[in-house]
Amino acid sequence: MSFAGHNLDCIRGDRLVFSGLDFAAEPGHALILEGPNGSGKSSLLRVAAGLLRQAAGTLTWNGENVGGDPDAHRARLHYVGHLDAVKPVFTVAENVRFWAGLRGQDDLDAAAGNALETFGISHLADIPGRMLSAGQKRRANLARIVAAPAPLWLLDEPTNSLDVATTAVVRDLIIKHCEEGGVVMMATHVPLDIPGEDVLRLKGTQPVAVDLDEAV
Repeated sequence: MSFAGHNLDCIRGDRLVFSGLDFAAEPGHALILEGPNGSGKSSLLRVAAGLLRQAAGTLTWNGENVGGDPDAHRARLHYVGHLDAVKPVFTVAENVRFWAGLRGQDDLDAAAGNALETFGISHLADIPGRMLSAGQKRRANLARIVAAPAPLWLLDEPTNSLDVATTAVVRDLIIKHCEEGGVVMMATHVPLDIPGEDVLRLKGTQPVAVDLDEAV
């Protein structure tokens, strides 16, 4: 159940974000992305999630090119980005039930209830998303990783806006996911000290003139 990138190029606007990048995220391990701001950590996670098209290179799951079946790749992952995907008119419980339903969970109420309890927001179940604080939105957004199983977690600064106690919850969930053979790729400025973690350091590039027609 390994996830890997081979000779990846990423271009955003007129900037070559990274070039010739290789990575391997193995089951049972968390691959931590490090590097200065602008080095491409978020871009790599978006490429890995299929939200941003790489200019060159391939992504593979168990040795198979994920480009051959992008729907299957999306179905195997949870992507949690900088922006919290909490629908403002849905209640917290409705948001989590929605994500669980996308993953084919049968008992949506039970799945959502367990996820809300894990993140300590059961008391917010009936509150609309628009009324949540930044930390509450973050917890509601992260609840998807509990509400529905997925082997691949792609997490971009998952502890942003979280207190110490909830940061510990996230750490414990990542460790448990790895112990169960899951795969995690994560960018974080908060060291979580995940046992057996691997590190990929991105250096970034300078703006360059790019022929976008040739790049894609």
